[in-house]
Amino acid sequence: MSSVTNQQVKDRVFLRALYGSDYYPEHVLDRGRAVLAGLCERIEAERPADLAALYVLTEVATEQFNDLEAEFDEAGSEIDTIAREEIAGEFRFVAKAYGFANADTEELVAAREW
Repeated sequence: MSSVTNQQVKDRVFLRALYGSDYYPEHVLDRGRAVLAGLCERIEAERPADLAALYVLTEVATEQFNDLEAEFDEAGSEIDTIAREEIAGEFRFVAKAYGFANADTEELVAAREW
């Protein structure tokens, strides 16, 4: 996240609650963190003017998490209820960190298949 300038985001350890559990493979969580970091970079680069523009960016990131589901499966894990809540919470944090406090969490991850 070297190109991210938002201090709240720079200080955040994405998906922290999932690390340390044997159930969630760290290499897949690392990829999830990269998805969230990439979302932040895109928000800073594209500066969405409204919620509709933000949702376009979060849809892409959500689809990247959809792609990670197979990697979780291969590692004997899944995006279960705990992981779903944690991931959605990170999307909510990102939206708020960039001034979209009124973003709907379900809309942020509307494209999810998990």
